[in-house]
Amino acid sequence: MMLSNITDIQYLKGVGEKRARLLKKLGIDSVGALLYFFPRDYKDLSVSRLIYDSAMDETVCVKAEIVTPIKETYIRKNMTIYKFTVADSSGTMGVTLFNNKYLAQKLHTGSTYIFYGKMSGGVFMREMSSPEIYEAGNNSILPVYPLTAGITLNYLRTLIDRALKTTEIKELLPETVRQKYNLCDINYALNNIHFPKSKQSLDRAKRRLVFEELFLLQCGMMYFSVRRRGRTATVLKQNYADEFISHLPFTPTNAQLRVIGECLADMEKNVPMNRLLQGDVGSGKTMVAAALCYNSVKNNYQAVLMAPTVILAEQHFETFNKFLNNTGVRCELLTSALTPAKKRALLERVQNGEVDILIGTHAVLTDKVQFNNLGLVITDEQHRFGVAQRETLNKKGESPHTLVMSATPIPRTLALVIYGDLDVSIIDEYPRGRQKIDCFSVGRDLRRRAYTYVKKHLDEGRQGYIVCPLVEENDTDRISAEKFYKQLSTGFFKDYKLGLLHGKMSSADKEKVMRAFSAGEIHLLVATTVIEVGVDVPNAAIMVIEDADCFGLSQLHQLRGRVGRGEHKSTCILISGAGDKSTSDRLQVLCRTTDGFKIAEEDLKLRGPGDFMGSRQHGLPNLRIADIDADYEMLCVTQGAAKEVIKEDMHLINDANALLKKEILRLFKNV
Repeated sequence: MMLSNITDIQYLKGVGEKRARLLKKLGIDSVGALLYFFPRDYKDLSVSRLIYDSAMDETVCVKAEIVTPIKETYIRKNMTIYKFTVADSSGTMGVTLFNNKYLAQKLHTGSTYIFYGKMSGGVFMREMSSPEIYEAGNNSILPVYPLTAGITLNYLRTLIDRALKTTEIKELLPETVRQKYNLCDINYALNNIHFPKSKQSLDRAKRRLVFEELFLLQCGMMYFSVRRRGRTATVLKQNYADEFISHLPFTPTNAQLRVIGECLADMEKNVPMNRLLQGDVGSGKTMVAAALCYNSVKNNYQAVLMAPTVILAEQHFETFNKFLNNTGVRCELLTSALTPAKKRALLERVQNGEVDILIGTHAVLTDKVQFNNLGLVITDEQHRFGVAQRETLNKKGESPHTLVMSATPIPRTLALVIYGDLDVSIIDEYPRGRQKIDCFSVGRDLRRRAYTYVKKHLDEGRQGYIVCPLVEENDTDRISAEKFYKQLSTGFFKDYKLGLLHGKMSSADKEKVMRAFSAGEIHLLVATTVIEVGVDVPNAAIMVIEDADCFGLSQLHQLRGRVGRGEHKSTCILISGAGDKSTSDRLQVLCRTTDGFKIAEEDLKLRGPGDFMGSRQHGLPNLRIADIDADYEMLCVTQGAAKEVIKEDMHLINDANALLKKEILRLFKNV
């Protein structure tokens, strides 16, 4: 959108201050916003059906002649109805109007009209109540918009029509892009998205506007990414991947080797790597991170890995030391648990370059942490950190290479939108020996049987989890972790050591419980979703998720990934109180596959992009006409088009891109 007069909506003829307030409830605060307030549906008067070819309870368009006089009947105060019969070649239909004397007086017996409404009645007499009635020659495709109290559909149509006729609309897409991708101009697109001349013109207009929206999104992310990344002197001259792999006690998967290659190819360039590493729970992302850190160190650069919890940071530290044993690489751990004296000594070694790899929590963000020659920044479970926190870490080096890791599979469509400024690597293969997790979905009536199965695992020396959606009781019948912990500790599992873990506990208390569970001192952990990230207990082989219908599919997949991390056969049981088929079908997705990416795609379809992973937190412009799932093919096309434009004019300083840049800056002002 690029309008010469982005006028406040109240100054458009026919609006004024009062209606402007109502329009702003719909998000319409300017003339530009009005023109980009797209219809949610259309009423197609150009295609009519015969009365008896129309399905019952379906909204249809019927062209018929009024064959009886219009009968007016007074029912009660403020209620007068008007009845008449219409007919076409298939039969007759009764029509009823309520309190609409003005319309009734305009209709004439013997004349033909278009009736648009819901078909009702029976086999021998069809009926339509309060239909919209148009002249017989009206073949329009009429827009239908979201409304608010005080704003009618006809008023909004009139207002948009007036804006289209009085507003100068400038073309922001470069002419070369429009020609290459065969796109109509913006004036044609806006006129035909609101008042299409035909189905073909509507399709052409929508294609142009979907392209524009996705193209702007891709261009914006690439533009800011280029500005942010600049150049780097942190160029890896030599590749030590084979040397690192020779120290491993196992053989990496082909997927791990491929991803290491992709990352090291980036790190050999003078533009810093900016890559997202996606891998399902247990796919081996930590080994890839260690390989990249090893390469950085061997090229005389330091590396830092930031994790969201102390437990996870400690697990990474232990794993790195196993991988780096006898290599001479110096790896240290920084957490809030260090005494002041030990912390000072560690920070001094980091600043002097005596520490090659620093692993820590948010503690690595403090001003006191200064590196000697930082070349690689890795953030684990990146969605747990804000953009500002990641940026703070990057500034501790001079344009270091950046890798963000996520165990939350993101559908390819959503990844292109949320992480369009990142190159994406995916580990889509499990390490050898990784246990497959059996998953079952049952009703509450089978809870006791499920818990007996849990006991069987505990008696064999295994550990387990029971996950609840709530910390405390509320007005619903959902189970809380606190109540369940008390019930189970004194009831069904009274002979076992139980632990309680939830987000309202202090960090110290949470760590204490997790350490006890990791050490095997707790047999069964009753918890909320706080265990979703960073809990690695190989002996845990059984999980029960209560009220599983409360969770998204991707979250359920993340939760069950806490079992099956060792050599023992593992099971996850989903218990749901919802008996409807849609819930059952949804949970069966988890039972059918352990592929996190397939699950994420299904989750996206069920929940929509707005809710998936809290994607709105990224602050990206809202999509008003594009659908990132349905328009995936166009998403790929626009990504290619955006790359071409940014490659030729990375700072968008050419005259041909002036309006494009202006619009990008407007759209991304909140990012």
